[in-house]
Amino acid sequence: MGKTILIVEDEPKNMKLLRDLLQRFGYEILEASDGEEGVISARKKIPNLILMDIMMPKMDGLEATRIIKADTKTKHIPVIALTSYAMKGDREKTIEAGCDGYIAKPIDIQEVLKTIEYFLTTHRKEFSADKLVNK
Repeated sequence: MGKTILIVEDEPKNMKLLRDLLQRFGYEILEASDGEEGVISARKKIPNLILMDIMMPKMDGLEATRIIKADTKTKHIPVIALTSYAMKGDREKTIEAGCDGYIAKPIDIQEVLKTIEYFLTTHRKEFSADKLVNK
């Protein structure tokens, strides 16, 4: 596949699960354990997609997403929110922060794979075309 995914996740077990799963499907993985590291890594490496935990130390995933989406160098990268706080209004908060998708924890492996594939293939073409029209 040759696609790079940045996983921003502070829980080691979740990081390992996602890393092992995605590497098995041929993705190159970058890792960050908090929002600050995630922003730095996104700017340096320009991944194809970011899986962003929402509740993290130092800088939460919503703030990290806002920074990534405000930067012309990284705003095109799809950001998928990962959160165990699937309460009313949480999906809206992630969208307002700039997240392109949302996955509730506990992680459903099939949902993760389908969401990633959607944003790296079908939706990616639509996403790119939409951005070109707006320029």
